[in-house]
Amino acid sequence: MKLRIFELFDITLLVCILILISFGVVFIYSSGINSSGISVSNEYIKQIVFAGTGLVLMAAAVILDYRKIARQSPKLFTGLVFVLLYTCLFGRYVNGARSWLGIGDLGVQPSEFGKIIYIFFLAWYLERSDMVSPRKRFFTATGIMLVPLLLILLQPDLGTASVYIPIYLIMCFMAGIPIRYLLMVFSAGMLTIICTVLPVWETEILQRTLPWMRLFTDNRLRFIMIASVGTIALIGTLGYTIFKNKYYYWIAYCFGIITFALLASIAASKVLKQYQIERLIIFIDPNCDPLGAGWNIIQSQIAIGSGNLFGQGFLNGTQSHYRFLPQQSTDFIFSILSEETGFIGGMVVFTLYILILFRIIIIIKNTKNLYGYYISSGILAMLFFHFIVNVGMVMGIMPITGIPLIFLSYGGSSLWTGMICIGVLMSINFRQMDFSY
Repeated sequence: MKLRIFELFDITLLVCILILISFGVVFIYSSGINSSGISVSNEYIKQIVFAGTGLVLMAAAVILDYRKIARQSPKLFTGLVFVLLYTCLFGRYVNGARSWLGIGDLGVQPSEFGKIIYIFFLAWYLERSDMVSPRKRFFTATGIMLVPLLLILLQPDLGTASVYIPIYLIMCFMAGIPIRYLLMVFSAGMLTIICTVLPVWETEILQRTLPWMRLFTDNRLRFIMIASVGTIALIGTLGYTIFKNKYYYWIAYCFGIITFALLASIAASKVLKQYQIERLIIFIDPNCDPLGAGWNIIQSQIAIGSGNLFGQGFLNGTQSHYRFLPQQSTDFIFSILSEETGFIGGMVVFTLYILILFRIIIIIKNTKNLYGYYISSGILAMLFFHFIVNVGMVMGIMPITGIPLIFLSYGGSSLWTGMICIGVLMSINFRQMDFSY
């Protein structure tokens, strides 16, 4: 097929991300201004460099035929696993997690780029396994998800690890894997989080003792509970195997989820640090620890609320310039933007992200290539999750997990990952009707 260079680029996607990146540079600059009006950070310059190199990476992803990567995706995924393992052992600590590789100020976060490789490999498997039984497909796809997820949790980087789950769920849903299987994974994950945070909720939020909470704090009682529900799950499994009765199937299904969640919560409480667990629930009542775990949410809500309709004006925000906001150029960049541009500025950002997501949905709808269909679905899930969780986090309606707002937040790894994904989407859109390669 003759390459028509100007037709490669999707104007809607390109314009939206360029505007968002520009906003990001502007407010990263604002985040570096102190109360005396002096710039104390050169992060905005680095972000401009990241954006320039990101455009090159995006253009390369557009020109490259994404389907040619399919054959290499198993090797790339294997390489990702080794890199993540190496990072766990020898990576550099940043913000409490050993998740970076690099020398001096130069560093990359492998788990960010790993999302792209993970999407490509999962799409490759789902396309090749179209005729495989749904159960085998589900277990294999779950295994593909768990390998990088567990390695990232060991760093421990809860925020980045959490992004791998919605990518898996959406891609498997689009591949036609039965909802009851996916619901099992979702329910097990949510129940694991609940069982992990309950002891912290009792001491930090409720601040009084509940008798039944001993099931989660007393190791002997917890063991008895795990043994009991595990036995019921085993009986249900044997009953379904022998009698083929759906009644036994659902017993095994429900109690199997509970057993897994109880066991996983023990492991999670050992891996995750105390402050990470506190962040998962402090949004319920940040005022219970206003100078500790609740500080981030309270200051972010003050910043967003003080913006009102039109904002306080560029470089006039007080929360950022007086350094009340932590991680203000990364996790809380939307708080600075809302404080200085108000509700109107926030809605502009919302509109741009909605346009990007809507455009991706159109690409998914028009793509006839199954491999590209799955890849587009994974990228949609990734971008949507980043957007909804970060914005919900800074508004105080979701847990603080350290997920950046792609295209706006400072950081080369996040920005490059987002721009490569946009380039891949453009490549898929350009070649949507071409089946040869």
